[in-house]
Amino acid sequence: MKKLLLTSLLAVFVATGANAAAINDNPLYRPDQGMFYSMTELSSHSEDSDSWKLDEKFGYGITDRASIYMSTDLSEKDWFDGMAWDSFKIGADYRLLDDMNWKIDAYASYMVDPVWGDHQPFLDERYTNYKWGVGVRAGYMTELWTVAGHVEFNYLNSESFNWGDDGIHSLIAGLDGFLALDSNWSVMLGAEYTGMLDDEFENAGKWTGKIGMNYNIDEDMFIGGYLSSEMSHRTGDWEVADGFGFGVKFGAQF
Repeated sequence: MKKLLLTSLLAVFVATGANAAAINDNPLYRPDQGMFYSMTELSSHSEDSDSWKLDEKFGYGITDRASIYMSTDLSEKDWFDGMAWDSFKIGADYRLLDDMNWKIDAYASYMVDPVWGDHQPFLDERYTNYKWGVGVRAGYMTELWTVAGHVEFNYLNSESFNWGDDGIHSLIAGLDGFLALDSNWSVMLGAEYTGMLDDEFENAGKWTGKIGMNYNIDEDMFIGGYLSSEMSHRTGDWEVADGFGFGVKFGAQF
């Protein structure tokens, strides 16, 4: 009887621990099986503080390895004198490797951009583009810190299934770091490069750097703030963009 009771308690402990992964803006975060998650972000720029952008990402863990998500973003200018529905994306990812601390994820997405605006009808063929993307994310994750890199290839065209030569090919590569200071506070750093792969966009690229701090209300909710900066390369030298981006983010799982 004692052995049965001990075994039952151990099983409950293991099951609880398996579903105790916190959501905390870790770059290798993924929802447990049967869990939903939401990431909401409000951002602006110091040189254009009259414009704001609201991003929402909502996902679901099909299994402990596979998940799906949808994301969209809205923007406004001058206290809603101008409004737009900028993009809508659906995606899926799968954890190829989950070996102790080492993690590898593969992911794919499809995006419509822009969807609607004050001067653009809904999904107007003159303005709307469609983007397919595939990528890999890999890193090393411990209870206190994470380092992860990602590489993503995208194809953009004016029609969903137009695979002609007039499309635009791009590459995104980046590195992210996460450090837990204690059970509530954490710091994140990130750098990402976006480059064009087509000849007509030769030497066109952009670096984006970000630093932020998050506070976990509990294991299922966090709130954070960040600053970002850009450096672009078109046809000449690298140029640092004027001002900086800033924003707040709220995440929850349930």
